[in-house]
Amino acid sequence: MPTTTWNRHHILSLADFTADEYNAVLQTAASFREVLSRRTKKVPTLQGHVVANLFFEPSTRTRSSFEIAAKRLSADTLNFAAATSSMTKGETILDTAKTYLAMGTDIMVIRHKEAGVPQAIAQEMDRLGVRVSVLNAGDGQHEHPSQGLLDLFTICTLINPENPRLELLQGKKIAIVGDILHSRVARSNIWSLIASGAEVHLAAPPTLLPKFFADYLTPQVNTDKFFTHWQLAPALENADFVMTLRLQKERMTAHLLPSLREYHQLFGITHNQLQWCKPNVKVLHPGPVNRGVEISSELMDDPEFSLIQSQVTSGVAVRMALLYLIGSGKV
Repeated sequence: MPTTTWNRHHILSLADFTADEYNAVLQTAASFREVLSRRTKKVPTLQGHVVANLFFEPSTRTRSSFEIAAKRLSADTLNFAAATSSMTKGETILDTAKTYLAMGTDIMVIRHKEAGVPQAIAQEMDRLGVRVSVLNAGDGQHEHPSQGLLDLFTICTLINPENPRLELLQGKKIAIVGDILHSRVARSNIWSLIASGAEVHLAAPPTLLPKFFADYLTPQVNTDKFFTHWQLAPALENADFVMTLRLQKERMTAHLLPSLREYHQLFGITHNQLQWCKPNVKVLHPGPVNRGVEISSELMDDPEFSLIQSQVTSGVAVRMALLYLIGSGKV
């Protein structure tokens, strides 16, 4: 486990994460990755704690990995589904959170389609003076901190499996390609990758990467390490890693693309596009994947280039680390 003192009560965004906090997560996740390789994969770290997964939006990977992460730490878990809850009868989100608080919840993992909901619940818990931590599992078009951290962990452990740390990405070129406008994953990854000293290149059609997108990043982002492109080639040129993003059609309120076929021709990642990258380039995708749209099936399933399954595996270790870090100080 890391020797760095952890003082963060909630994990809502990566925008203000420090290098020490990133490294604490990476080192703790590395320890839990070793635990997950054992025959007995459980540790008693959070025994007696209650983790409530409050997902107001559909999820497969994030929800399942948080649940198994909590169980691997010996915590009790509560799983919420909006469609079968009292919210269908008019109960508010804050009242739902207070109900889970009354059941003895110690950590609330929140996903919601609207930005700011996890922050609102965290503020309410703080106002009530209770020691309940809130972890943002994705809110609207804001952020997805645990995904950004597991992507960081996946890349760092590829470079140095025994000692993953932030500085390993210094000077690396990383391209993020796809529906950046609607992507909370992109926003979290931008914060973590910029903090590492990597060179970050975004690529998408103008409708999915408007000029104003970079405005919210300043003045915190070093613009010498941050670039935007409306063509794919300059983003991929000599890239060490390529992160592809799903087209989030459910969030698109206007007709932003001529066709999926045209998008794939111009911005889809295939073996052929990787010729612009470094020879040992690796490809990531947070999932779920639209095969044949943002990435070809052949590339997605090619273990020589694809880290997609590694991301899923990394997700459990990283989410164990996050639950441990914000939960281990509780009585």
